[in-house]
Amino acid sequence: MEKDKRFEAGIAAMKKLFSDDTRAGMEQMKEISPDFWEMIVSFGFGDLYSRKTLSMTQLEIVTLTALITQGAFDQLKVHLQAARNVGLTQEEIIEVIIHCAGYTGFPKAVQAMGIAKEVFDAE
Repeated sequence: MEKDKRFEAGIAAMKKLFSDDTRAGMEQMKEISPDFWEMIVSFGFGDLYSRKTLSMTQLEIVTLTALITQGAFDQLKVHLQAARNVGLTQEEIIEVIIHCAGYTGFPKAVQAMGIAKEVFDAE
């Protein structure tokens, strides 16, 4: 995909996933590094989230799992909100976290469940 089209596809994916406020916060990255911002949008969302084989909900399940596994809890909160925005239910998210406990350990799953509660309560 051409560079401009990748960026446009990334912005379109981000609009489906994130609220206006969340996207505005994310865009602050371009003040620090415009090049890194372009990579995040073009590759992270333009290339990865614009593929057609998996649905947005399936992609978010993969993303939640990867973030829990890494212990990337700041990013997890944003993607829990994105998962809700693309249709994952609270019950499905809870099941993803429970399933991760068997592979990542209880400490990470407990942390993830606490963050999920914050996101659910904010709704």
